[in-house]
Formats: sequence, C-alpha cells, structure tokens
Amino acid sequence: MGDDDVGSSAASPAPFLDKRQQCQDIIQKNIKKNSKVKFLIENLEKSGCRIGRHFIRAVNCDQPAAGGFARAYGIEICSNYLHMEDEVVQAMIHELIHAYDDCRVANLRWSDSNHQACSEIRANHLSGDCHYVREILRGHLQLDNLKLKGHEPVCVKRRSVQSVAANHSPAKAKIAVEAVWDTCYNDTAPFDRVP
Repeated sequence: MGDDDVGSSAASPAPFLDKRQQCQDIIQKNIKKNSKVKFLIENLEKSGCRIGRHFIRAVNCDQPAAGGFARAYGIEICSNYLHMEDEVVQAMIHELIHAYDDCRVANLRWSDSNHQACSEIRANHLSGDCHYVREILRGHLQLDNLKLKGHEPVCVKRRSVQSVAANHSPAKAKIAVEAVWDTCYNDTAPFDRVP
C-alpha cells in the first residue's frame, strides 16, 4: 500500500462530514431567520410541544429522501441527498408540518393510512412542495405545454399517495388520500390561509 492509498482512504469520509455540517449550518441559520420555519416552531411550542436544540438535525440517510419526522427522534434532514439551501429549507418546512400535526392531534397514529394521508396532504399543500417551479424542475410540468391552473392539487395528491404507499399498498394509499382529501386539503392550521 502506497502513500497515496492511505491519503485517499482517510480523506473519503470528509465530504460526507462536510456536507452534513453544511446542512446543519443551513438548518441553524433558517431556524433563526426563515419566517415560515420560525412561525411553525413558534406554533409547535404554543401547542405544547417543546422542541430541543437537536429537534431538527442533518443526517446521512441510507435511502434517497429529503427528510423525515418521527415522534421519538424529531426531524432528520438527509444532507447527502439535498444539494441546495432551498431544498433543505423546503424539507424543514414539510417535516415541521408533520411535527405540528403530531403535536396537535392527540390520537394521531402514523401507522393508520388515513392519518398519514392527512398529514402528507397538509405538508405537501402548505409547504410549497407543489409550487409550479418545483414541478417544472421535477419534470411534471412541461414548459411547452404549461398548464399552471389546477396543477397544485394534482401534485399534492400524487406526492401524498407516493408517501403513504411507502408504508401501505399503492391502492390503500390512493383510497386513504381520497377519503380525507377535502378535510385535510382545506385545513391550513397553523396558517390562516395557504402560505
């Protein structure tokens, strides 16, 4: 084994550590400065859910994802799959809406497809996940045939079904999203209206 081999193997974990630290720095900056993030955190605390210093943290995820929320762990943002600050902030907002739902609904069961569907609908709708620019970048809206009117609810349904289908069958996911659609799509709490 030559000197080059030792140097390259020792240096290989550094990009992940740097990326995770950069993501954590973005998280901390936006907890203090992003109005939507601050608003959601304030409303979590007003609802009786105290969040600690490590409630939102950057991690390296095994599977491609933006992030996730679990009652016992808080919010994890997948630093190895997000490449821009906007993506990190978007994931934070999405997951904070899940955390808010978990806080305000006393008997929320994430294993129940209807409960998960409701929170996914709300998170996709209220976070801006389905903004037309994001949909263009994902390839779901074509610039040559741009149909902006009505794209948002279609996107919210598609993304919600995909999320629920990760824990239930695709058929059950679709049924769950349809069953709770009207109530959950129109529930904008803690916002007065869709931001």
